[in-house]
Amino acid sequence: MQHAIWVAGHRGMVGSAIVRALKAQGRDVLTVDRRELDLGDQAAVHKWVEQHKPSSIIFCAAKVGGIMANDTQPVDFLYDNLLIQNNTIHAAHQAGVDRLVFLGSSCIYPKFAEQPIQESSLLTGPLEPTNEWYAIAKIAGIKLCQAYMRQYGRSYVSVMPCNLYGPGDNFDLRSSHVLPALVRKILAAKANGSTTVEIWGSGTPLREFLHVDDLASGVIFCHDNYFGYEHINCGSESEVTIKQLAETIAEVVGYDGQFIFDATKPDGTPRKVMDSSRIRELGWSHKIDLRDGIRSTVTWFVENHLDALAA
Repeated sequence: MQHAIWVAGHRGMVGSAIVRALKAQGRDVLTVDRRELDLGDQAAVHKWVEQHKPSSIIFCAAKVGGIMANDTQPVDFLYDNLLIQNNTIHAAHQAGVDRLVFLGSSCIYPKFAEQPIQESSLLTGPLEPTNEWYAIAKIAGIKLCQAYMRQYGRSYVSVMPCNLYGPGDNFDLRSSHVLPALVRKILAAKANGSTTVEIWGSGTPLREFLHVDDLASGVIFCHDNYFGYEHINCGSESEVTIKQLAETIAEVVGYDGQFIFDATKPDGTPRKVMDSSRIRELGWSHKIDLRDGIRSTVTWFVENHLDALAA
């Protein structure tokens, strides 16, 4: 495994999709279970990277969650993410690993950034308060990669995905993002014969979604082809309101009940779509339509978590 790509965070939705895509291309992939390596243990991370000497690293390990989780666990989202990414990026440098791709998030951008959001919008305004802890950690990761590039000439680049979804997503209503939460709520309502589904917020915020398999192809594309100092956006560039998203999921699963929007709950950022023209101009584009992507996500959930609908 001397020339393998280490995918850090391979058990998560993003990491597992990247591993699948790399293996489909016939590449050597290196993974390690968290029970064998705690990314929060700096000495252990340094020892492991030095011992296994990956040819490159794709870093997608993270503490992630939706509005409620971010709002109630700020220490976990800031400290834990800073710890694991700092340990891994520094260990890569110490071990002489010259290539690293860091996965960020579109929440790094200001709440009221000009739309579509260009990479240059970073640090031009205040963040969305409901996920600023996670955003600040990810911004620090971007800047750390740039620092190693500037000071040591390392080829450490950062990719910013938009809202992701797909097989392997987190469907826990206490910590999930909006699309998997809606999938679970709507499937549960159908299974239980409920005529209504309650949805946080007004239903009007606009969001951009990218299937995780599309992101995997984008990350691998950047691993092979992008060597810029600035981070690069990776999204679908298509927008949908939360209300339209709920209606699309309902159509896919065959639910004909009503949606009740609780406007007393936070909406988050009013509109968030990224300008992904830079990665498109390099030759990458997404392939999976939202409706088809939702269908594959619903199928995966039903096959793996059907018992959760009774809860």
